[in-house]
Amino acid sequence: MTVLSDVSIEELCQQVRGQQVWRRHHHFLITSLGPLITPFSAERHVVRGKSWGLSACTYDCRIAQDLVLPRGTCRIASTIEQFNVPIDVCGSVLDKSTWARVFVSAFNTHLDPGWCAIMEEEGGTGKNHLTLELANLSDQEVTYQAGDPVCQVKFEWLDRPSSRPYSGKYLSQPDSPVPAIYEGA
Repeated sequence: MTVLSDVSIEELCQQVRGQQVWRRHHHFLITSLGPLITPFSAERHVVRGKSWGLSACTYDCRIAQDLVLPRGTCRIASTIEQFNVPIDVCGSVLDKSTWARVFVSAFNTHLDPGWCAIMEEEGGTGKNHLTLELANLSDQEVTYQAGDPVCQVKFEWLDRPSSRPYSGKYLSQPDSPVPAIYEGA
């Protein structure tokens, strides 16, 4: 796998792609998959001393909700940004170094190839916000305001498009955090 540069991330954010994908043993064509990240900013912005937007090889995301994270606790939140991951790309959620240096972490979750918004005409919401798992390991309470930078996402090319794109229970996540969904529940 190869890490995507800012140039590749920006290109994927400026195109609307159509691709054939498999979903739950039914083949259909998504003709309007959409850009990799929406909303997308190729510029770096600073909010309350932390940056968001495109960097050299990651995209720094913002939190969608106000959130108080007491010391020693974990909470879930979601990003403002929505994602449509192509079947030849995967992503990883990483900490922002400024938060990590005060012992606040975003659990390092994975964006599978094909993790995308299922369009409304296919029975989905047309949205796919990241749900983040945040942990405050510090001895101070941390307060996020909606729009604050919260994590970064690194994207990588796969050596070949996946033959098993994501088709699980976390497709089309809303702009509010989605708690754990257990299989068969």
